[in-house]
Amino acid sequence: MAKAFASQGDLTEKKISFTEVGEGLWAFTAQGDPNSGVIIGDDSVMIVEAQATPRLANKVIEKVREVTDKPISHLVLTHYHAVRVLGASAYNANQVIMSDAARAMVVERGQEDWDSEFQRFPRLFEGHESIPGLTYPTTTFSDSMTVYLGKRRVDIMHLGRAHTAGDAVVHVPDANVMFTGDIVEYHSACYCGDGHFNDWGDTLDAIKWFDVDAIAPGRGDALIGKEMVNAAIENTRDFVASTYRPAARVAAKGGSLKDAWDAVRAECDPKFKDYAIYEHCLPFNVARAYDEARGIDTPRIWTAERDLQMWEALQG
Repeated sequence: MAKAFASQGDLTEKKISFTEVGEGLWAFTAQGDPNSGVIIGDDSVMIVEAQATPRLANKVIEKVREVTDKPISHLVLTHYHAVRVLGASAYNANQVIMSDAARAMVVERGQEDWDSEFQRFPRLFEGHESIPGLTYPTTTFSDSMTVYLGKRRVDIMHLGRAHTAGDAVVHVPDANVMFTGDIVEYHSACYCGDGHFNDWGDTLDAIKWFDVDAIAPGRGDALIGKEMVNAAIENTRDFVASTYRPAARVAAKGGSLKDAWDAVRAECDPKFKDYAIYEHCLPFNVARAYDEARGIDTPRIWTAERDLQMWEALQG
């Protein structure tokens, strides 16, 4: 009998922080749990990332109401993962925005991802009985789109594949602040189970080109100031490369998934073992790195059954 996923035993509630990252821009963070972003326009509010359930989304809304009474008009979902999107109904936003690729992934694998994530990380689905179903966008884009919240311009862009094939970032030019979703993390492991290792660095370069003054990352503390922003980008780059490199070496030699696991642990544990959700992410990261190194470009769909099969293979 394989031991439980690390995340199944993670039952400690995390402390919420609500940090202003620019004028009228806020990062809702919770010690390595999924972050949300808040963009306050002239007449209304845009939320970035919905949280996993309506009950958890209401914690974001409570913080929003501490700083503004403007209605929430837009919700941007940077990718399709259940912990990011299933709380969408709580916001009652007129527009729910995703990239075309992210919407396609909801259609292709949204239910399987929901079942898989719920099994892996039950604490993040507090109030799951209130989820009305899969979240679909009302509005999609291919490369970029612009929303005006009154005079405030918000650019929503797909800069390349990284955490998923459909990742979006949200840039607010007047404050030079970006919401990156899980493309950039801070002192939190990157979840790479649906990622594209060989593209991730180029996408980080595209983010770096904007030379932003602050980033609200996918997980971890808000990044304020260019020095902190650049350090987090480079640390994310190192995490992704340090995961892929040893797995690719093993795959090139015809080694097993378990061999790749051992090799990745040897390289990553000394640098990243104390990061939030590290143990949770590691088996999925290794499995995806091993697949990509063997030429599987499109990440295989994670199901609750596949999760358990993979986890058992790594216990040998």
